[in-house]
Amino acid sequence: MEILPVSDGQSVRAFLDVVELIYKEDKNYVRPLDVQIEEVFDPASNDFFKHGEAQRFILNDDDGQTIGRIGVFINEKKAGGFAQPTGGMGFFECIDHKEAAFLLFDRAKKWLAERGMEAMDGPINFGENDNFWGLLIEGFTPCAFGMQYNPPYYQSFFEAYGFSRYFEQVTNHLDLRKPFPERFWSIARRVVSREAYTFKHFEKKQSEKFIADFVNVYNDAWQYHDNFTPMDPDTLRKSLRESLSFMDEELIWFAYHKDEPIAFLVMYPDVNQIIRHFKGKMNWINKLRFVYYKWRHEMTRARVVIMGVKNRYQRLGIESGIFYHLREVVAKKPYFNELELSWVGDFNPKMRAMHDSMGAELGKRHITYRYIFDPAKRQEQRAGSIPLDTRSRKENLEMS
Repeated sequence: MEILPVSDGQSVRAFLDVVELIYKEDKNYVRPLDVQIEEVFDPASNDFFKHGEAQRFILNDDDGQTIGRIGVFINEKKAGGFAQPTGGMGFFECIDHKEAAFLLFDRAKKWLAERGMEAMDGPINFGENDNFWGLLIEGFTPCAFGMQYNPPYYQSFFEAYGFSRYFEQVTNHLDLRKPFPERFWSIARRVVSREAYTFKHFEKKQSEKFIADFVNVYNDAWQYHDNFTPMDPDTLRKSLRESLSFMDEELIWFAYHKDEPIAFLVMYPDVNQIIRHFKGKMNWINKLRFVYYKWRHEMTRARVVIMGVKNRYQRLGIESGIFYHLREVVAKKPYFNELELSWVGDFNPKMRAMHDSMGAELGKRHITYRYIFDPAKRQEQRAGSIPLDTRSRKENLEMS
């Protein structure tokens, strides 16, 4: 077997097409668009290259057939924020062959070590964690757009190699044909009745205002996450451009206290329900097919990509107020019958509690692993839990 860097058109094609070998018998797999993968590794498209670097490799067998792949990257804004400088690996695919998998892990480790890293997280993305993040270990059903899917046997590869669980990610599903618990709506009605609170859905013509509001809320709500870095507005602009063909303005909501942005919810129709027909290609024929499938309402599921509430407004029911307005929107779109609430880490008990209050049921479970290179330093590390409120955060800081 031989590992080669992706360095030309032929190796790029091998990197992309190896999934056809891995998933040829898996009816639940939806191949991401090739352009979506390529943009991750394109410095002109991915803003993370402003403060990092990435490389990818393919693994060929003795006959020259590509049987595996891996991507590896360093985000300089985060790498130094851990006990050991930590890089990332992702886009791992491999046939059911332990030696082959270990060769790919070894190559990722070597590349990172040569650049001063002492640990690696994976599988993760060279970008924000709303896409291609974590290893699926439970719920092997078709994933929504951007959600990680993989064969069940990958888990044994990661754990046998020495990766340990850094955090768990839960994705819950909501059947929109079933009523929410009445207690949820009673809280929502109280919130929306207060004159100081207003709720607005996204409008493309005011995208810069909403981008600024998103950054305002995000940088407050995420400040207590481990290794927090502020949101880059350019990253949001790029995400917005990429989603214009399938986004629905009425599925993205912001909450305000007087004129202050205090919360947001971003939800997209699950474009994977259309992309599954395309085998990774978005040529002109598939663009026409996309319009046709969209017109036919092939997208019957929506994915909640991200939700955030400023710290001082948490535990006040603001999220339920957003869903109160979403209920009216969804009622006008009866073709939507399911919400995928993705994904919530075990470090975020507040959001998990909210999912429970809505009557959501477990859909999928992912794990983000960490591997420490030096065996003498190898011990299980876990992502720090987000405090339930700012008071508990203050108490934690005073005790540290």
